[in-house]
Amino acid sequence: MAVEGPVVRWVADHRKHHRFSDAEGDPHSPWRFGETLPALLRGMWWAHIGWMFNEEQTPQQKYAPDLVKDPVIRGISRHFVSFTLLSLAIPPLVGGVVTMSWWGAFTAFFWGSLVRVALLHHVTWSINSICHAVGKRPFKSRDRSGNVWWLAVLSCGESWHNLHHADPTCARHGVLRGQIDSSARLIRWFEQLGWARDVRWPDASRIASRRKPVTADPA
Repeated sequence: MAVEGPVVRWVADHRKHHRFSDAEGDPHSPWRFGETLPALLRGMWWAHIGWMFNEEQTPQQKYAPDLVKDPVIRGISRHFVSFTLLSLAIPPLVGGVVTMSWWGAFTAFFWGSLVRVALLHHVTWSINSICHAVGKRPFKSRDRSGNVWWLAVLSCGESWHNLHHADPTCARHGVLRGQIDSSARLIRWFEQLGWARDVRWPDASRIASRRKPVTADPA
């Protein structure tokens, strides 16, 4: 419904990204073309949107064999176009029924379908481009993933990206004081309802083991 591509392909790309994060083989690293400012600007465009036009595709059998074998997930992935049409059709349908007018349907389609999807996509793409180029890095990771606070609300906590790469299986990204992470709250509700299981939540020792050592100021 987010119109971000078939789910199996999405997972395969994401797993490959984690395996080669900000190194050769990463599908969407902003450091792909080098570390000079022109190279980084070109790389940020690549990481933000350019990589999706690349003909090379991540092999799903290699990076998502568990999902390929799952008939339910495979079916959802195969019907991506149908879910896209449904996602775009619901807002104008609701807008038309509520206002009983074609204008209501049109404005609902514009804001609830087109603008919604565009905003969602650019926020998601910003995690690839901005959060791998700038941001604070309080946790140890082998890449350049950083925390970008001003993206936290729009990205539902995904922009606390440094911990996501320091501890990829952790269900919460915003683990420090004041870090808003609405995705983690949603996962917690799903867990309580029985819709999510085997969720890995952070604890104090797990967080401490991934913190960078605090260096003392020189005397």
